Amino acid sequence: MAAISRVRALLAWFGKHELGSLLAIGSISLGTWVFVEVADEVGEGSTQGLDERLLLALRTPGDVSDPIGPRWLEEVGRDVTAFGGTAGLSLLTIAVVGHLLLARKPRAAAFVGASVTSALLLSLGLKHVFHRPRPDLVPHLSYVVSSSFPSGHSMLSAAVYLTLGALLARLQANFVLKAYVLLWALFLAFLIGVSRVYVGVHWPSDVLGGWAAGATWAALCWLLARRLQRRGEVESPTTATTAPNAEGEAEAPPARG
Repeated sequence: MAAISRVRALLAWFGKHELGSLLAIGSISLGTWVFVEVADEVGEGSTQGLDERLLLALRTPGDVSDPIGPRWLEEVGRDVTAFGGTAGLSLLTIAVVGHLLLARKPRAAAFVGASVTSALLLSLGLKHVFHRPRPDLVPHLSYVVSSSFPSGHSMLSAAVYLTLGALLARLQANFVLKAYVLLWALFLAFLIGVSRVYVGVHWPSDVLGGWAAGATWAALCWLLARRLQRRGEVESPTTATTAPNAEGEAEAPPARG
């Protein structure tokens, strides 16, 4: 029980400082500085040896076409990597934007849509600039068409899940629940990045660069959202809204006596 209490206390501290935690995630992921460092090392070819060793470590010795683990793990790897794909993230974003519109928060909906769209454009732009070839040591278990650095799945999953996780965390009054939401967002981004190496379509340095860029982008978007909310230009997630009745008309809030 004491151990559980300590865990709850740690989660409560993490949840209470949601903005600071998100900024810390951007810093821990090494942010813009580490992205530049990783990109520089990739450009010089300094990461190639380590990239190859890590990629081959996820393959059965003597058979690079066979990922380590049972056959069901390969299917899990493909399923997990789909959570960071354009289709999956687009559907999630559309669902969130639709929810905000129904909740009568059009400016918040526009901000979420713009944040995700700009992250996608940034990812495509970075891929075009670096134009790194995909790994050719192992067969790909997932279809790919773009260049390798940075990993788009890793970057977009970090940017989208952390941004939406922070938004959802603000709806929670309980600090433990805030931390739970943010940690799940971080865990999903981590799993998606690892899955990209497991299915053989990215070098580990691609994933590290994607994580750094995505987490930093999420932190920047969150800071901008907080600033706009304080200025009243974007609705706060905690702002009460008037719910429509069965006829679609807004019901008056109940009188307080």
